[in-house]
Amino acid sequence: MSLSGDEAQNGNDTKLEFRWSRLESLTALEVHEIIKARESVFVVEQGCPYQEADDMDLHAWHLSAFFNGELAAYARVVDPGIKYGQPSIGRVMTVKKFRGLKAGRALMEEAIRFTDRNFPAREITIAAQVYLREFYESLGFRACGHPYEEDGIPHVDMVRSAHHAA
Repeated sequence: MSLSGDEAQNGNDTKLEFRWSRLESLTALEVHEIIKARESVFVVEQGCPYQEADDMDLHAWHLSAFFNGELAAYARVVDPGIKYGQPSIGRVMTVKKFRGLKAGRALMEEAIRFTDRNFPAREITIAAQVYLREFYESLGFRACGHPYEEDGIPHVDMVRSAHHAA
């Protein structure tokens, strides 16, 4: 199942086209572009060798953001009960050449909207890289617990309460 056509305009007058898909509805080329972008950011740029594609991809909605037809940013929303008891947003990334366009904020706002709409009255959890804590706090997330290391990178679990959806 795919949902598309939503557009967002960020503060730089940059129009992003959002496309939501389950893994099984993506074409082989779309999956290739997503995995290539995720590996570029999370494995190569961050110098973090780990199994980037995982089984959570099978239980997630995949959000691709396009700018002029090119994949510019990506995130996934994992179904409740898979990683956490509540839905979670993860693998949030912007392709290097599109950074500076505020695509990350527009991407997260769309991911939050989608999650609130599809999982009403549910908290949203993220495992945020510590250096992005303030960014996620600006979107209504609050740290819960202490920082920990995941794949050599400091992270902190953060939750956005259900009352933000109102």
